Amino acid sequence: MYILGISCFYHDSAAALIHNGEIVAAAQEERFTRKKHDQNFPINAINFCLNYAGIKVSDLSYVAFYDKPLLKFHRLLLTYLSYAPVGFESFVEALPIWLKQKFFIKDLIMESLNYDGEILFPEHHYSHAASAFFPSPFKQAAFLTLDGVGEWTTTSYGVGKNNKIEIIGEIKFPHSLGLLYSAFTYFCGFKVNSGEYKLMGLAPHGRPIYADLIKKELIDIKEDGSFRLNLDYFDYMVGLKMTSKKMADLFGGPARKPETFISQREMDLAASIQFVTEEIIDKLARNIKKITGEKYLCMAGGVALNCVANGKLLMEKVFDDIWIQPAAGDAGGAVGAALMVWYQYLENERKADNINDFQKGSYLGPEYSNEYIERFLKDKNVEYEYIPTEEIPDRIAELIEKQNVIGWFQGRMEFGPRALGARSILGDARSTEMQSIMNLKIKYRESFRPFAPSVLEEDVTQFFESPMKSPYMLLIDNIRKDKLIPMPSEEELEKKVEEQKKKLEEELVELQKLGRMDEYNKIKNLINSKDYIKFRIKIHAPRSDVPAITHVNYSGRLQTVNKETNPLYYKLIEAFKKRTGYGIIINTSFNVRGEPIVCSPQHAFTCFLRTEMDYLIMGNFLIDKKKIKDIPKDKSWMTDFDLD
Repeated sequence: MYILGISCFYHDSAAALIHNGEIVAAAQEERFTRKKHDQNFPINAINFCLNYAGIKVSDLSYVAFYDKPLLKFHRLLLTYLSYAPVGFESFVEALPIWLKQKFFIKDLIMESLNYDGEILFPEHHYSHAASAFFPSPFKQAAFLTLDGVGEWTTTSYGVGKNNKIEIIGEIKFPHSLGLLYSAFTYFCGFKVNSGEYKLMGLAPHGRPIYADLIKKELIDIKEDGSFRLNLDYFDYMVGLKMTSKKMADLFGGPARKPETFISQREMDLAASIQFVTEEIIDKLARNIKKITGEKYLCMAGGVALNCVANGKLLMEKVFDDIWIQPAAGDAGGAVGAALMVWYQYLENERKADNINDFQKGSYLGPEYSNEYIERFLKDKNVEYEYIPTEEIPDRIAELIEKQNVIGWFQGRMEFGPRALGARSILGDARSTEMQSIMNLKIKYRESFRPFAPSVLEEDVTQFFESPMKSPYMLLIDNIRKDKLIPMPSEEELEKKVEEQKKKLEEELVELQKLGRMDEYNKIKNLINSKDYIKFRIKIHAPRSDVPAITHVNYSGRLQTVNKETNPLYYKLIEAFKKRTGYGIIINTSFNVRGEPIVCSPQHAFTCFLRTEMDYLIMGNFLIDKKKIKDIPKDKSWMTDFDLD
């Protein structure tokens, strides 16, 4: 029996295919359209899922949509009526897409797919809960889901047992931890539903000095973790912005404009809302443990991507173990909706062993054969070297050791927001320069952003304090104390200001060569700011003997790599360890700022050319940037390559 799960029309549209309870394929629509967080009907992702399984639409037994659209519209309408006539503008803006699409999702699915079978609509947070519990390794567990809002629910908890889940507690809109965090994302100048992880990465640069003020004015937190927001400070209920003018009055000025200098205020605000978020999640978890008595916890919803809070929760040992859906946001709702049908609706048996999950490493997307890749390279007249599979690990390990940046394109693409060793950019975690190089020349993103490490599962305690397994890069852990290098004192910072100013001048020359004039002008305007230069020094100061993956608070968002789940990637890190003694490398997603992770060889090669990556390995084919020649200047080579 095949069941297709679909999520769409808000952000991160996706499709997932379940065959007799097994997740066969899953992918986000953005990977095919190249539109980040694409919310449109995921026809490309659906077609991939069907083609991968070798089936037609007529082979589907059920289609499951991840929420109840009419219940969601009910919330939209009642919210508007509660605040009318305020909010009329936003209501009118939302109405056309409801009249055109969202009211008629059942008809849209049937017409788009030429499907005449049964379509089911689980509630949004049931889809999240199902995506958390059913693929988890646990026979029985508590679950916690947190996001912006589904239909009405923003937070839910309950218990999963065998093939059933039951929600036993909820917090409803407009009181939402996800929307609170997004409000601060907006206020600090980042994009909502996209920049929340930037806010999380910025938090360690600040101090939580506003935490008490947030708890006094913005949110009332009870001992059991339940909460209510002071809605006077927010505009998301009826407006076109996240925050009201009162927020600016409370924090001494208006929201930061995007792409402008990040001041100490934004750093402290980020630290403060992160502190409050962690407190709420900790209290919720402790209350869930008290109510359910369960040993294990499963999590999903966009807030479950907050790996700092997740890591602290695991280290606090509130539960014996935690499993988080790798595609915790709305994309994962497609998986949850389909599994909800298989287990809860159809009452099929579920077998779990409390050890192994059913997510397959989240390698659930498209893969490309050597024949396809070679044909693409020949079509584009690209010089390449064929590397036998058994030689790939040592060859790439050698290149990383020599401080090269590698584009790594192997096997099935990851499902979810994290690159896990299938569509990754790799570098040497020991390098003091690699974070700067990769942020400036590869990722084209904010300099404060840290990079994540991939570490051999059995070597994790050589670098981190806890023996935790983190295969999906959803947990933060602290670097071992014996690996740390103290941060410079204020006196040392003063001495380094002029030295850093010279480096900035060199960086300006490089940016000018690359034609990145927006960044050039931004740095040029700040080059005489002592605060900015000190900020830069702190970012680039080595903090451990693996400095490229050590954040300013001496932590890292780790991925532990298992030899069974991703054998080639494991062998690469193992080969690097044989060469250097370090079973750890940098792993960042194969994309540039503002674009989705690459999916196809075409996407990978385009990204490779647009950045300062040194080598690209796709399948068994190694491309050296220095040997690339005769690429047409009219960009015609960028058109999609078609195997047929």
